[in-house]
Amino acid sequence: MWLQTYDPLGNPFLSTVVAALPVVVLLGAIGVLQIRIHLAALLGLFVALGVAMFVYRMPVSAALASAGYGAAYGLLPIGWIILNLIFLYQLTVKKGLFDVLREHLGAFVPDKRVLLILIAFSFGAFFEGAAGFGTPVAITAAILMQLGFTPLHASALSLIANTAPVAYGSLGTPIIALSGVTGLDQMQLSAMIGRQLPFFSLIVPFWVVWAYAGFRGTLQVWPAALTAGIAFAIPQFLVSNFHGPWLVDVVGAISSMLALVVLLRFWRPRPAADYTVSSDAERPPGDPAENRGNAAAGDSAAPASRGRVFQAWLPWIVLSVMIFLWGLPMVKQRLSGLSEPKFNVPALHQVVLRDYPVVPQPTPQTPTKPEDAVYKLSWLSATGSGILVAAVLAGLLMGFSPVQMLQTYGQTLVRVRFSLLTIAAMLALGYVTKYSGTDATLGLALAKTGVLYPFFGTLLGWLGVALTGSDTASNVLFGSLQKITASQVGVSAILMCAANSSGGVMGKMVDAQSIVVASTATNFYGHEGRILRVVFVHSLTLAALVGILVMLQAYVFPFTEMVVR
Repeated sequence: MWLQTYDPLGNPFLSTVVAALPVVVLLGAIGVLQIRIHLAALLGLFVALGVAMFVYRMPVSAALASAGYGAAYGLLPIGWIILNLIFLYQLTVKKGLFDVLREHLGAFVPDKRVLLILIAFSFGAFFEGAAGFGTPVAITAAILMQLGFTPLHASALSLIANTAPVAYGSLGTPIIALSGVTGLDQMQLSAMIGRQLPFFSLIVPFWVVWAYAGFRGTLQVWPAALTAGIAFAIPQFLVSNFHGPWLVDVVGAISSMLALVVLLRFWRPRPAADYTVSSDAERPPGDPAENRGNAAAGDSAAPASRGRVFQAWLPWIVLSVMIFLWGLPMVKQRLSGLSEPKFNVPALHQVVLRDYPVVPQPTPQTPTKPEDAVYKLSWLSATGSGILVAAVLAGLLMGFSPVQMLQTYGQTLVRVRFSLLTIAAMLALGYVTKYSGTDATLGLALAKTGVLYPFFGTLLGWLGVALTGSDTASNVLFGSLQKITASQVGVSAILMCAANSSGGVMGKMVDAQSIVVASTATNFYGHEGRILRVVFVHSLTLAALVGILVMLQAYVFPFTEMVVR
């Protein structure tokens, strides 16, 4: 066994600087040097391995095994989602159905700002609640592209919108994981997060429109932003506090979409040329001309028939139903039991020991448990498999032959090859930092802030998601540390563990994995640095606002009355 150390240089400041090197190199290469992201990811991984082996003295075999473990997890389940989702998207594009979908949405409400709220925030929240793991960003970014948003706007705005629902994503997985590593009551954590994020569910619809259209443009559609926010925030609070974390996003998203549809029957924004859905919207660069579809399908000279509109919506209806069913615990458990082998990762499983204060002080009665490293080949229960089934069903309903679908799948694989490499390298980097302890060094630096800890503890959750790409992973990574530090500082452990998840959701828009998902969905691969520069300030500002709310809940009446006890 190998025991982690969190101050390998004997100087907390220098150790923190060295621990930050992989992240600094990665973000600098993407955002400043504008190196292609798969090369930047490999460079960051190389630096992370160097720091782990030569500074933290992690055994070489364990360091390489952690990188392989992360890469495997990056490909399945995360890369598997992207591959199959882009496959479905390509099928709809080849039949010209995305053009029909765009025209129908444009006729329903021809204002891009309202459609941005409906699709990126409300519709995206449904996919976050049902599936998570990058699914909402990929779907909403692709749809926004077809409505005339530029690839940069489609990517960045989808990332900004996919924040408030993240803590309850994938049927409450982040909170279930947080309860597991901290031993805190799952319902209490769900309720506490449900007393933090609804404030931001109200803000985010305004925020995402403001990021696109500015202050004046936002004022012109404030009824839509307010309606979508309230209709999501109220169910988010009620379901999280009185039912649990499982259906928070699904209920909130459906409520938000229905409320917007009802509003639009009585109110429409004033026409604005700059924000009107055009008849010839932006197409993903590189899509072949024949992707306009058959003349009858892609021709926008005449409105599509009702049957054609239904055909355009059908693949996404099939996808929504399949993802929801695939994510139900009963279905997932049944699928998991069908020939999904588990592998103990050689040289890593139960080799690494975390140390105090990242884990509680060990005693003879409660010794520190070695870290598990078990890879499950979730080829059937993974969300990506449900998306593949939906894509095949939708392809058959659209009239594709099996040979045509196979050819399209091959084309899709070629298209996303660098994205898959990038995601694998990003997850490899994240796993190296986790098992080497460099992430804990960064976390402990933020934890040494005394009375300001509620603010910086929230930013610790943001950092965890920015590093790992997952609110679940951040909760597993820092949940125990938050609980221990909260007791030392004298604030509520429930509050700070919830803050780890609530602050973490704002890091979702800057983690490289999510940025790659967005750039792949919009065929904007190679411009991830531009996306990062657009969303970074939004991410950090929103995380700071969550931190301020947590500070108020820790110390200031009447906010202290909101803390679950």
